[in-house]
Amino acid sequence: MELTQNPWKTVSSRSIYDNPWISVREDQVINPKGGNGIYGVVTFKNIAIGIIPVDDEGYTYLVGQYRYTLNEYSWEIPEGGGPIGIDPLESAKRELKEETGFTADQWTNICTIHTSNSVTSEVGYLYLAQGLKDGESEPEDTEELQVKRVHLKDAVEMVMNNEITDSLSIAGILKAARILKI
Repeated sequence: MELTQNPWKTVSSRSIYDNPWISVREDQVINPKGGNGIYGVVTFKNIAIGIIPVDDEGYTYLVGQYRYTLNEYSWEIPEGGGPIGIDPLESAKRELKEETGFTADQWTNICTIHTSNSVTSEVGYLYLAQGLKDGESEPEDTEELQVKRVHLKDAVEMVMNNEITDSLSIAGILKAARILKI
């Protein structure tokens, strides 16, 4: 069998949990070595969107917020969810405006990422936003945000020092820094 072919066999599948944002299913499987097992799969009902806004001086804008799931404060790039079936760029523009107030003249899709492919099929799209224009932010009721302006090279150091641990943020910051040669 070629290594790129699926070596797993699904025997049965059942829904365990479902809400407006995620569903969880449990599959009875036969694993690649022929043994019986289970596999839990989390399916997100939105795509992940992340934006690295960079101004003309090489500064980016991080968003700080308390993350309920982690029980800790987190510095991240502006990010959120976008409806499946809607152009991810439209969702990115909405998220940037919502969280920072910025709009941008130039958008570049810099990365597609699978956020945690051992338990979820979630896909994320990362955009570099340039030509920033100020505006009023419009955070959701679930968001209590701080926005911090840092040079992109300092954001890279925050990644390297584990001050930024969010997967979309790490990938986006490092990729944007490499693309912009900062």
